Amino acid sequence: MQKREDTKPHGVGLDVFWGRSYGSEMGEAVVRSGLTPAEYLALERSSELKHEYADGEIFAMSGGTRAHSLVSGNVLGELRAALSERDCEVHGPDMRIKIPAMGRYVYPDASVVCGDALFEDDEQDTLLNPKVIIEVLSKSTEPYDRGDKFENYQTLASLREYLLLSQKKVRVEHYSLQPDGTWILRVLGAGERLALPSIGCEIAVDRIYLKVFKKPAS
Repeated sequence: MQKREDTKPHGVGLDVFWGRSYGSEMGEAVVRSGLTPAEYLALERSSELKHEYADGEIFAMSGGTRAHSLVSGNVLGELRAALSERDCEVHGPDMRIKIPAMGRYVYPDASVVCGDALFEDDEQDTLLNPKVIIEVLSKSTEPYDRGDKFENYQTLASLREYLLLSQKKVRVEHYSLQPDGTWILRVLGAGERLALPSIGCEIAVDRIYLKVFKKPAS
């Protein structure tokens, strides 16, 4: 429960594989159903596009905006700088995360793992134990990121902090897991500093939004 604080199978060609698309609650498009996790991973590793997986279905991921790219790039840069001397890895949107309890595979915008990183197999492209997960909100995926996706993430025993970053304004929503199992939300804005105690670092919110709202040249 969230508590708020005020403040292709092998041998199948991709042209045969891709099916019709239709809307989904995940904010993306379902492109195929009835796949096992192993079939999904085989397809995903041979595809130039990224897809998330849930209950036998794979969902095509949409492209992002300039603001989305800048926000995600900025937070990755700040985290890498802050954690450069620590036993932590900062991963971008190409690192897939498995949610075993839900049978799902997803791609967050960023994730952090400290200590030994655990992966599903020797490919080391599916992380199992992130401590921090970050999503940059977009119009199509915001309800999913706030709802089902966050609930799924909460089943990861390693997860301690979850960040939702707006791309419309300077706003960081920081969820942190408490000893009693509840999640506390703190909202931060311009001029504030984001403390991430689970990985022992702190970054300026303004740095996450560097150049995002720069006025275009006339």
